[in-house]
Amino acid sequence: MANRYLLMWLEAPLQSWGYDSKFARRDSLDFPTKSGVLGLLCCAIGAGGPQEQWLAQWSNLDMQVDAYMRTDWQGNPLPRLPLLRDFQMVGSSYGDSPWEKLMVPKMSDGGSPNGSGTKVTHRYYLQDMAFAVALEVPAALEADLVEGLDSPVWPFYLGRKCCVPSELINQGVYVTASEAMRAGAAIAADKKRALSFSVVQAEAVGELLTLNDVPLAFGEHKHYQVRQVTVLKTS
Repeated sequence: MANRYLLMWLEAPLQSWGYDSKFARRDSLDFPTKSGVLGLLCCAIGAGGPQEQWLAQWSNLDMQVDAYMRTDWQGNPLPRLPLLRDFQMVGSSYGDSPWEKLMVPKMSDGGSPNGSGTKVTHRYYLQDMAFAVALEVPAALEADLVEGLDSPVWPFYLGRKCCVPSELINQGVYVTASEAMRAGAAIAADKKRALSFSVVQAEAVGELLTLNDVPLAFGEHKHYQVRQVTVLKTS
């Protein structure tokens, strides 16, 4: 049986897709990363730990993204909202019990990063965007993934746990990526959204990016490899 394409609709008030973040500054890419999408599928089926063998099945498979923005009542695209920046205090308000001390950020030598052990982190979020994601799925995994998306083992989130989806993620399985994206375009039309840009996993006339977002191992010791994508603007 040949691989088919799973269409996922990722929509939420806030999304955040980190790809090159340091501890104190958590940036977001303009579109979902492959590692973030595969992490979402792990939530669907309840797969924890490194998952190296499972991830190896995905490393060379295709993923395409269409990004949709809101329109006004006449169907004209509205200006994109800027990245939302939030900051959070990490490591504060913990007591002296051993398990609470484990939650305080530490340097490589085990010491506190400052006198209190508290650190300020800056975090960035996409606002009011929606994405149609066509993901090539190994044929042997398709049935379990569809079932997991419809009845997930763990809660879904779009990049970070505070980014709760506002629409059903599973939007069907299609023979080709183009069929899946046409179905995504129909969903966008019903929601009065306009195409902002597309991301294809190939070289084309557009902005070529190299992303280190293909996961080879999750868990405590994460490992990634690179892929190239092209961002195609609508105007």
